[in-house]
Amino acid sequence: MQPFGGRRDVARKTCGVVYAQTSVATMRMCDGAAIRPAFVSIPVTARKARASQFGAPWYPPRWQIQLAVACAYRRSSSHIAMAASAAQTSKAAVAGKCVIAWFRADLRLRDNPMLMDAIRAGQGCVLPVYCFDPRCFGLTDEAKFPKCAAPRAQFLRECVEDLRNNLRALGSDLIVRHGHPEVVLTQLAEQYQCSHVFGSKEVAWEETRVEKKLRANMSKLEKPPKLSLTWGAVTMYHLDDLPMDIDQLPDVFSQFRRSVESRPAVEVRAPLLAPAKGALRPLPEGLEIGALPSMDELLEATIPEASQRQFQQDSRAVLSFRGGETAALARVQYYLWESDCVAKYKETRNGMVGGDYSSKFSAWLAHGCVSARDIYHEIKSYERTRVANDSTYWLIFELIWRDYFRLLALRCGNDIFFLGGPRRRDKIQWKQDRKAFEAWRTGNTGYPLVDANMRELNQTGFMSNRGRQNVASFLTKDLRIDWRWGAEWFESMLLDHDVHSNYGNWTYAAGVGMDPREDRHFNVVKQAKTYDETGEYAKLWLPELADVPAEFIYEPYKIPASERSRFNGLDQYPRPVVNTFGKGSFQAGGQGGRQPDIQSGKKHRGPSKPRANARREPKY
Repeated sequence: MQPFGGRRDVARKTCGVVYAQTSVATMRMCDGAAIRPAFVSIPVTARKARASQFGAPWYPPRWQIQLAVACAYRRSSSHIAMAASAAQTSKAAVAGKCVIAWFRADLRLRDNPMLMDAIRAGQGCVLPVYCFDPRCFGLTDEAKFPKCAAPRAQFLRECVEDLRNNLRALGSDLIVRHGHPEVVLTQLAEQYQCSHVFGSKEVAWEETRVEKKLRANMSKLEKPPKLSLTWGAVTMYHLDDLPMDIDQLPDVFSQFRRSVESRPAVEVRAPLLAPAKGALRPLPEGLEIGALPSMDELLEATIPEASQRQFQQDSRAVLSFRGGETAALARVQYYLWESDCVAKYKETRNGMVGGDYSSKFSAWLAHGCVSARDIYHEIKSYERTRVANDSTYWLIFELIWRDYFRLLALRCGNDIFFLGGPRRRDKIQWKQDRKAFEAWRTGNTGYPLVDANMRELNQTGFMSNRGRQNVASFLTKDLRIDWRWGAEWFESMLLDHDVHSNYGNWTYAAGVGMDPREDRHFNVVKQAKTYDETGEYAKLWLPELADVPAEFIYEPYKIPASERSRFNGLDQYPRPVVNTFGKGSFQAGGQGGRQPDIQSGKKHRGPSKPRANARREPKY
């Protein structure tokens, strides 16, 4: 979708909608009938405002709005007429020209190029579809965990439900199916004679396998529809705008960051507004839209216990996460404009208690409820109107990390799924000790920082970035356990599971990632004393240590035996599972036993995706 108009009035149009990204005004035209300012941006010298693109109630003085509207209207009148004509044409579109908009990890209307391309190609006759793929709720390859446990399953259902509600507000709806996308989409394309299927391009193994199967299935139809999979807004920096080819992507993140930030810096494309009401036609009569599958329907094949298939928010959770674009934009609005938390992000990002120490954007980014470039431009707007400092930049810095991990997955392909990682470090000896792993997974290692973080993950589906770095280091460096097991557990439990960031983080934590300098080992006791000096976090999640004084909270095993009885519950807390850091010696009362070591050269059949966040991306 190419911009048109002058530099101060850059507009984008599609069926029934004019999208304007401009430093003077942003306009929206609904069905060619009315014009009103959507999100008005005034030049820096005139800004006294707190308005934002996410609906802040404050607006600039009336004369500024009128001036901006007049300027945009004068420059765009011919294009508004064109859009109005397109809207009328869409009402007369025949069924044979319907197209499919295949929603994947892009569950939003705002800044969704895939959806805009579908609206334009189908002249408003679009069948929006989301498939709950049963394979995404199966078992992981190595440790055989459920790929998606209750916390993320519920969050995903909320995301899809919100998307459906937003489409209904535009006069359309969301077709929901519980089945394989390559089968569902082929059947819909054949039944409604669709000429085109639009979707966002993915890069990881399971997702690209589905794309290949879909293309093969549709090619067998009498009138095969065209399949268009575009990069769109899956990253902050568009793939086509990078200063290097993908096979030249640097091994080291800092080199990549410098390449996109050095002058001339790579421009982050302007986000698109959501379609206006009337841009999408109602679905064909008689089309069964389908109900969202229940939690039991999604999880019963891999989680036998009924109680484990439901999720209730824990009162200790850092945030009451709710899926969907509506909640995502509200969170961005709060973190930037209502609380100004972004202005102190760099100072608070290593926290572990409360909702404001980090943005928590990662869960919504992972499901595509908000785009990274939308957040980027909102931060830049904040910097222009309020303050630009190290903290506001650092949030953008984390978004660059997110881009890098996806691009690294594109460059390395299936190597990121192998035990030896992209560097093919085949001589590392890894253990597959179930008892030691269970102590880690359930938060019973005897090291309070590890245990508190793992219990938080299991109860809420979330863990701080500081926690993820430490628990990943402990599993891979202290217990020396197959890092894929840890990655698979993160995949199962995390709300913000994202294949690229997850594998990128875990390969780094295990020392098998591309950057050889990332083979770091965290001392979990020292880290705990640095980032939770008073033990507030430990006591929040470890009731056994509620009475233990701060000096012993992260080393309770040092409390003399003669004094242990003074602390209620202390006898219920486990002894340390390793006697020395970095030796991988599991003791647990001598019950752990030794499991055969495995070499990282051993590859599993068909790369799985133990997807996990261990390092950078969770800071959002």
